[in-house]
Amino acid sequence: MKKFSYIILGFIIGAVLTYYFCSMDIDVKSMSTKFEIPDGVIERDRAQNLNNNWTEYREAAVDSAAQQQGRKKDNRWTSWKLKDIENYLAYSKNEAERLGYNMTGIRVYLGVYGENAGSSKKNLTTMFIVPTGKKLHDTASMLPSSLRGDEEEDIPTPPLNRGGGGSGGYPQ
Repeated sequence: MKKFSYIILGFIIGAVLTYYFCSMDIDVKSMSTKFEIPDGVIERDRAQNLNNNWTEYREAAVDSAAQQQGRKKDNRWTSWKLKDIENYLAYSKNEAERLGYNMTGIRVYLGVYGENAGSSKKNLTTMFIVPTGKKLHDTASMLPSSLRGDEEEDIPTPPLNRGGGGSGGYPQ
């Protein structure tokens, strides 16, 4: 009888523990990836305003240049797949390290494909991404990095281009 009561007590403790652990509410927020909102994030209304300003002050000049090249409109934007951006950043960080740089950011440059780019891209605007950072120094110095000329610079790695482009404005 004493062994039977231990078995019953074991089942009761097991049931209570099972109920306790299985019925707990999972806090999804605490399990989510933590991130910081980057400096420079703006409201969508502000982005729309910037796009409207570009349309007002630049579109006519840019499109008239495109028309001289036989195009109706020039590209206004470039997009890349998220996977391509993530892979490029990982590749750039690796290349920067290999070349003795500390990658600290990226720059986006405007470019023009030119005459020999083929009919779909001939003389259209493009954008490309270049990693930026600072050259790592092997020697110690008493001078602050700003006095040594250690300003952020383009890292000599291959830039990312060939995103999709288009001529439509920022969506409302």
